[in-house]
Amino acid sequence: MRRIFSSVVLGLGAVLVAITAVSAQNPGGSEEGKKMKNPVPTSAASVAAGQAAFTKNCRFCHGNDAKGNGAMAPKDTHPSDLTDAKWDRGSTDGEIFLVLRDGAGPDFKMKGLKGRMTDTDMWNVVNYLRSVGPKK
Repeated sequence: MRRIFSSVVLGLGAVLVAITAVSAQNPGGSEEGKKMKNPVPTSAASVAAGQAAFTKNCRFCHGNDAKGNGAMAPKDTHPSDLTDAKWDRGSTDGEIFLVLRDGAGPDFKMKGLKGRMTDTDMWNVVNYLRSVGPKK
């Protein structure tokens, strides 16, 4: 009985890992993200809220200035410079939101923020990144 239970638990774990791997944003963006619309209008209040959320959750790896130079980035990682002209994982608001929510694959060096931030907070971060990143 114990072996069956262990096998079921291991099998479910493998399925969850596979599902998570599929949902991570890989280079090139995603069709799902391209279709998403930002429900939070850009405003000074939204950008300020996004900057606060970025500072709390993202600056450790991406740096205070979002240039990918955070002092606490895991060893051998290269966090993206979010102020440059190229967004490797998609440039639409929806694609940026999905990276925040689901993380960046394929090896998940960037963990998703789902469950640690609300959707509204993540959309505010998108608006903040738009204010410091490449212009549309």
